[in-house]
Amino acid sequence: MAQASRLDRSPVAVWWWTIDRWFLAAFLLLMGLGIVLSFAASPAVAERIGLDSFHFADRQIIYTIPALGVMLAVSFLDARQIRRLSLAILCVMLVLMVAVLYIGVEVKGARRWVSIIGLSIQPSEFLKPAFVVVCAWLFAEHKRQPDIPGNLFSMILLVLVISLLIAQPDLGQTMLVSGTWGIMFFMAGLSWIWIVLLGAGGVLGLFAAYEVFPHVSGRINRFLTGEGDTYQVDMGREALINGGWFGVGPGEGTYKRLIPDSHADFVFAVAGEEFGLVLCFFIMLIFAFIVIRGLNKALKEQDDFTRYAVGGLVTVFGLQAIINMCVNLQLIPAKGMTLPFISYGGSSQIAIALSMGMVLALTRKKPERRKSLGLADFVQRTMAAE
Repeated sequence: MAQASRLDRSPVAVWWWTIDRWFLAAFLLLMGLGIVLSFAASPAVAERIGLDSFHFADRQIIYTIPALGVMLAVSFLDARQIRRLSLAILCVMLVLMVAVLYIGVEVKGARRWVSIIGLSIQPSEFLKPAFVVVCAWLFAEHKRQPDIPGNLFSMILLVLVISLLIAQPDLGQTMLVSGTWGIMFFMAGLSWIWIVLLGAGGVLGLFAAYEVFPHVSGRINRFLTGEGDTYQVDMGREALINGGWFGVGPGEGTYKRLIPDSHADFVFAVAGEEFGLVLCFFIMLIFAFIVIRGLNKALKEQDDFTRYAVGGLVTVFGLQAIINMCVNLQLIPAKGMTLPFISYGGSSQIAIALSMGMVLALTRKKPERRKSLGLADFVQRTMAAE
């Protein structure tokens, strides 16, 4: 029966036998944890602002359904379709990021959201995976044909994206995009002189941000001195301490009720308080598994585009998770950054699902799929395609 299933050439059967099921299981597990932790973290926030206790938890489930659909649908695509989809998304999101500066919703002095037919969208979330894939294509084209200025075009694109992010302003996403681009450029074989120049540019950029943006200097100063409004990060730390190794039990957390963004940026602290550091370490292991497995597959990949794209997508995924968890642990200055698949948020949830759907699509087992056709059948199909 199993053998017959492997010989089934329907799209779903081929998808099932070629997909990386370890990746798929890890993504589904994170989605499930996001729903569970939403029920733990969000009721206090909802009640505090006069909403139904499970308002955010219900919406988390609602967001997860289309996110799962997007991830699975994208995972059926091939590399060429991924490139075309990413280019289209990149163009649309660049337009929306310009529109955000004029018609976007202002929250805490920043314009990052735009409302379209009643739906609030954060274009920068969808821009990230598209940016990574398009840059991967440019790097790969330059390596394939050095006379194609792919590296130069990727630099121009990086400057454009960073300029739009700074204009919002969104320094966290700026650092995330820049760091990911730098790692991809390193994977593409940049020289040491470029590494030094880019490193120096990054340091100068941080100093410039500290001098130009008051909210950046304020967060860094509060982190270094402990003076000023550190209420939310202090409560997040106390929640983790209160939970200990095994937590106080589901629904029994007390500090979570005092954290304004317990359902979003500080859901990791809620996980620690109610389920203990054991769950926190488990969540860390899941993210580490995804990143390490993704980078390992990227290193083994023969196709340059696939190698850069997979490496870049899991890098931005992992860096975002690291930033969120480090803020919860007070290891870096506070920065609004969601924990992928776990924090509350529609745009973030669907955009990350899009990104991981691309990873699933690009890591499908193409060589094994060809072998299963049989040598004669494979040669015949190849000649027909030519």
